[in-house]
Amino acid sequence: MDVENTLNVTTNGDAVKKPFLIGVAGGTASGKSTVCKKIMKELGQTDMDHTQRQVVTISQDSFYRELTASEKAKAFQGLYNFDHPDAFDEQLKYETLQAVLKANKVEIPSYDYRTNSLDYENKLTIYPADGILVFYFPKIRDLFHMKLFVDTDSDTRLARRVPRDINERGRDLDAVLTQYMTFVKPAFEEFCSPASLNYINE
Repeated sequence: MDVENTLNVTTNGDAVKKPFLIGVAGGTASGKSTVCKKIMKELGQTDMDHTQRQVVTISQDSFYRELTASEKAKAFQGLYNFDHPDAFDEQLKYETLQAVLKANKVEIPSYDYRTNSLDYENKLTIYPADGILVFYFPKIRDLFHMKLFVDTDSDTRLARRVPRDINERGRDLDAVLTQYMTFVKPAFEEFCSPASLNYINE
């Protein structure tokens, strides 16, 4: 895919004059972040100081709602549903992406998986945005200039998720599998795949 020609941007001359939003959806551990990294590489954004980048990835995980103490306790046991639309702050994401489209400076929260809490950092210009439900909310979906769906089979996604959640997010195996079977798999079938497949760019 010739991303630079598709977006009609220049990475070594004039700066992009208007933000271009790319939505990347898919099931858990399907390769969404890998696709976003590929876009950044194609646009020559990976081998430079982060302060000079014009392409920034926004994770939908950055817009999880703040959890109460009891919800955090459930999350550590794999008993909190992070895959339901209600787990996300739809309005915060909508307002953030609207600000991005207006070329305003924004604070984009990042999510700490080990503590199940948010922190914040400043970002900037062409935005691949990835997440399991990135196209679920209509008013957010309509903001994207390009919509992509990463279609990876469920066995592969589970095989990737288990070591990632254990090694990178401090989960234990029982909690990972409980969460997957109770919340992740059903939510993908109900909210992620149908919502995404109806709106991707062919």
